[in-house]
Amino acid sequence: MSELTTTARPYARAVFELASESKTLTEWSTTLAFMAAIAANDDVRAVLDNPKLTRQDAADVFIELCDKKLDDKAVNLVKQLAENGRLSLLPEIASLYEALKDEAEGAIEAHVTSARKLTKKEQEAIAKALKKRLGRRVKITTKIDKSILGGAIIRAGDLVIDGSIQGRLRSMTQALSG
Repeated sequence: MSELTTTARPYARAVFELASESKTLTEWSTTLAFMAAIAANDDVRAVLDNPKLTRQDAADVFIELCDKKLDDKAVNLVKQLAENGRLSLLPEIASLYEALKDEAEGAIEAHVTSARKLTKKEQEAIAKALKKRLGRRVKITTKIDKSILGGAIIRAGDLVIDGSIQGRLRSMTQALSG
């Protein structure tokens, strides 16, 4: 994954700078999410990975699939990515762009993994506590993983808080054996 990130980062930064200058951060978020969804589709990837398809043809096919929902700058991005054989990077570019946008807007995304679905109230409490600790607006995304037994694991940037039962058991085992 780190190779994808390294390759996608300059594109994400370029789009972010363009969006910042033109004050179109939200519009680019929407556009990149749309293009990323198309690029991540298995059927689309199969077509774009066809070795008989030229890079120009790949750009044309992708643009056609977007059904006139791309402005000229987004079309130029698609052509540039296709020319370099990197249309498959769109999901990673979109993700990195969102991180840059969040940072510029003073926000951070927190990924919360729990054994059960969290209520809105629980999500709000986590967001409030993280905002207090990190000094930034927090966007919560949730995931359910029954293997953690109970509690939650929170990841926000470099911060990891393991409040899962599985994590606590691991800590206790280490404390007893150390």
